[in-house]
Amino acid sequence: MSTWRRESVLDLYSLVVGLSLFASPWLFVFTSENARIDIWATSALIAATSIIAIVMFSNWEEWLNLLLGFWLVVSPWALGFTHTKAMHVSIGAGIVVTFIAALELWLVNYDTQQATAPK
Repeated sequence: MSTWRRESVLDLYSLVVGLSLFASPWLFVFTSENARIDIWATSALIAATSIIAIVMFSNWEEWLNLLLGFWLVVSPWALGFTHTKAMHVSIGAGIVVTFIAALELWLVNYDTQQATAPK
């Protein structure tokens, strides 16, 4: 296991969002089968990717979470569950996951404060 990075807390947040999203079909009683399957699969991938990123960080994990976040935003229209509770949950979680992944990618790759800090 690698040392704790300051960005690892963002992976914990992604994990919490993924686990909450996994429980959302039961919490909000989604009626669309497409919505339930999509949200379960996507949230399981988000949670698994976040756990992997905590254990051994690599940029591909954040890029995958970024794509999964985009998918959550687009999936209501692609799979046909618009104007439902599932749509609102999917879009909200997608925006949060996308923001966290983009922030972590920015902090890891472009944060000049961390690059100039003494070790």
